[in-house]
Amino acid sequence: MSRRWILAIGLVVVLAAAAVVSVVKVTAASGNGSAPRYLVTVTNLTYGQPLTPPVVVLHRHSVDLFDPGRRASYELQQLAENGNDAPLLATLDPANNRAVSAVTNVARGAAGPAPIVPKGDPGGSGFASAQSFILTGGRGANYVSIASMLICTNDGFVGLDSIKLPRHVGDTATYFAAGYDAGTEKNTEDFRDMVPPCQGLIGVSSSDDGTGSTNPDLAQNGVIGLHPGVQGGSDLVPGTHGWVDPTAMYFVERIG
Repeated sequence: MSRRWILAIGLVVVLAAAAVVSVVKVTAASGNGSAPRYLVTVTNLTYGQPLTPPVVVLHRHSVDLFDPGRRASYELQQLAENGNDAPLLATLDPANNRAVSAVTNVARGAAGPAPIVPKGDPGGSGFASAQSFILTGGRGANYVSIASMLICTNDGFVGLDSIKLPRHVGDTATYFAAGYDAGTEKNTEDFRDMVPPCQGLIGVSSSDDGTGSTNPDLAQNGVIGLHPGVQGGSDLVPGTHGWVDPTAMYFVERIG
């Protein structure tokens, strides 16, 4: 999987502070020291769904990650189906997109982008159940958007789209997000149709290797909507891979 956040399960980096919220700092392209700074914390609220490293972006109103009821973009499809955030990160690169002030998905101290696992780390991966990011905004960048794949699904994801940032230093906001279905792939719930890290991150195993590529035979020409959840039709087990909404909590604070 290109630019894969997937740190092969066999080489799972056991972070010394795995149970502690990790912090990453991103500087706006403008480099203006007086620019507003925000702390964004992403917490996994599920009992059985690891999340891919969140794409967190500060932007102007013109940026749109997803809209329920509409078709997913190619970039969102790649994230929701394959855990491939490279196309989305490329689109949101501040160097090429004037509407974006800052974007990141890499946790400080990690060898690379790290997944966010359910509380209690059921797969024994050593990863944390929450990650925090400090991002510096820019002129007109009054919004934050976030997106992560629900790893043990065919095309599930969770996120926020164009949420207004706190205005004053010390102001905070907390948001809870439900799981979404991108509507781009049939929900086979078969390990062979899901990204390989699913099994290891949740503590199960099978003879299916999984895949990080889109399968045209499973294509679904639908729209983004609330995810129906794990039904238990194949390899996925509701009590192991399921969740009850909300799937994630997002805490945003203006700190400077």
